[in-house]
Amino acid sequence: MKSNTTNNVKLGLFVLASLFFLILLLYLIGKNSNMFGSNYILKAWFENVQGLKAGNNIRYAGIDIGTVKSVYIINDTTMEVKMIIDNKAKNIIKKNSLVYIGTDGLVGNKVVNIFSVKEDAPFAVENDILPSKKAIDTDDMMRTLSKTNIQISKIAEDFSLTINKLNNSQGLWKLLNDPTIADNISNASFQLKKSAYKINEIANQINDITNEIKNGNGTLSKLINDENLADSLTLAINNFKNAAHEITAAGKEINNSVALISKEVNEGKGSIHSILKDTSVTILLEQSMKNIETGTKGFSDNMEALKHNFLFRGYFRKLEKRNNK
Repeated sequence: MKSNTTNNVKLGLFVLASLFFLILLLYLIGKNSNMFGSNYILKAWFENVQGLKAGNNIRYAGIDIGTVKSVYIINDTTMEVKMIIDNKAKNIIKKNSLVYIGTDGLVGNKVVNIFSVKEDAPFAVENDILPSKKAIDTDDMMRTLSKTNIQISKIAEDFSLTINKLNNSQGLWKLLNDPTIADNISNASFQLKKSAYKINEIANQINDITNEIKNGNGTLSKLINDENLADSLTLAINNFKNAAHEITAAGKEINNSVALISKEVNEGKGSIHSILKDTSVTILLEQSMKNIETGTKGFSDNMEALKHNFLFRGYFRKLEKRNNK
């Protein structure tokens, strides 16, 4: 009887130990702890792990290569994530590979994604800290999406009001139904084409003139490029300036002379005053003019008499014939 009791106790203890070992084994397998494979540890630092916890998957290019061992708080801005990586990835993951936290699907479990960069670097070894990339916060994304939806709703409402105003606008529909608008637009387009053609023609002419100037052809080119002509123009301008200065000086002298003459006349001095203001001089000048006129008339009569004199008649006739020829 005693032997049966002992055997039952041993059997019970064996069943309990087996059950405990089975539960522990299922737990470790469920956590994907890679207890039966060789692995090594890599680390990454984040400002926010966004709910990441031990046991979450680690993926490289979408392939599971390990699990999260633990998440530690280093300080108020840094969280350390230890990652158990399969040794098969030792020749894949490099020291400059980036690590970021994502989700398995849209709202699934958190996963750690590792991806490579183009720059070359040595492979990561045990306890290396990989650079991390700030992940997109789903909550921030949802808040932004909510704000965007509100703005889109407001835009749609404003657009609906605008459509209603357009539908109720008689002037707009009258304008759209006016058959002359198409003709006016066609005419405007034709005029625009003509203007464009004219502008193109003017541009071609300007281009031809520019080419002539570059090639040294034409009067304008000579005017621009001929240094002698430029010197001549400069000399002419200088001569013109000098002449202008001389004319200005002469004008000043004339003004001074006129002022002096006016002063002498007004003050009763000089010969000009005697000629203009003295009555006796005026009478003498008139008498002299009459005497000159009388003498001139007498001379003319004497010359006419000489023409009819038989001594000088032949000479005057020859002179007349010579003048006629």
